[in-house]
Amino acid sequence: MSDHGHEHDAGHEHGSGGHAGHSHGVTADADGRWLGIALTLITAFMAVEVVVGVIASSLALISDAAHMLTDAASIVLALIAMRLAARPARGGFTYGLKRAEILSAQANGLTLLLLGTWLAYEAIRRLVDPPEVEGGLMLGTALVGIVVNVVAAWCISKANRTSLNVEGAYQHILNDLFAFIGTAIAALIIVLTGFTRADPIATLVVVALMFKAGYGLIRESGRIFLEAAPADIDPDALGDKLVAQPTVVEVHDLHVWQITSGQTALSAHVLVEAGGDCHAVRRDLEKLLQHDYGITHTTLQADHAPENVLQVALPGERADGTAHCEDPHGPVHRDEPHEH
Repeated sequence: MSDHGHEHDAGHEHGSGGHAGHSHGVTADADGRWLGIALTLITAFMAVEVVVGVIASSLALISDAAHMLTDAASIVLALIAMRLAARPARGGFTYGLKRAEILSAQANGLTLLLLGTWLAYEAIRRLVDPPEVEGGLMLGTALVGIVVNVVAAWCISKANRTSLNVEGAYQHILNDLFAFIGTAIAALIIVLTGFTRADPIATLVVVALMFKAGYGLIRESGRIFLEAAPADIDPDALGDKLVAQPTVVEVHDLHVWQITSGQTALSAHVLVEAGGDCHAVRRDLEKLLQHDYGITHTTLQADHAPENVLQVALPGERADGTAHCEDPHGPVHRDEPHEH
């Protein structure tokens, strides 16, 4: 006997109650305000810095201005993605547009890598043939830039950084802050010693930081696009924990993935002892998943298992040879030694 139909209805009702008061991702109004303040600061200073960078003939200042342009673009993308993610699910988009945030995170990571590549080329070219640089003007602008980026970074830190979308914008601002610190140090060296190659050297240091941040964003957002389990969850250990619960005989077709950053989902087929209560088991497993792993989006198909399922059935099959799904996949978890 299968309780799947009843379980689905009961699970839906339980899930609705379980989501009450639970929010995911970012709050568009609150976080949008902080992002908007940071965007205004960055855009205003960027315009000034472009002019000063050309006058001072400083690659570090011009690269900082270019980086600030990507900062502004990343915040605009974040604001747009937040609005899209806040739209309710409808039509063919059954999860809504929550993954717009992950698209934004990928765009932020990619722009960091591309901009870093261009700056590395320009810095190497200036190492070979260093131009004259106005160190005093460069130093003054860099110091103002540090203040602007500290304020902008503080504004974005007030938003919800568990969202990769907001984290992408934050990484842009943070890297720009490091860039201005490097530029200020390089400018001071130029003023004191006349060593103009300090300008491209500072740029190369910042490029390394940009590559690190860009790669991290692309890697994390890529895991979500490929529907990998969250980095802090081991699906094999989770499956073993589920099957160790009372009256649970087997867990298979276990899937754990992220809809968007901070929103994990799970589905699984659960076999319960012939005399067990499928409804009670499902509720207990949902409580375990919420308490131990913070997973509230669950779809558990609970079925009664034949008494001899462990002796004669293949993984994912009943004793009579009928499968729970036409194409079983993933490891089978039983409360006994088994392979993953």
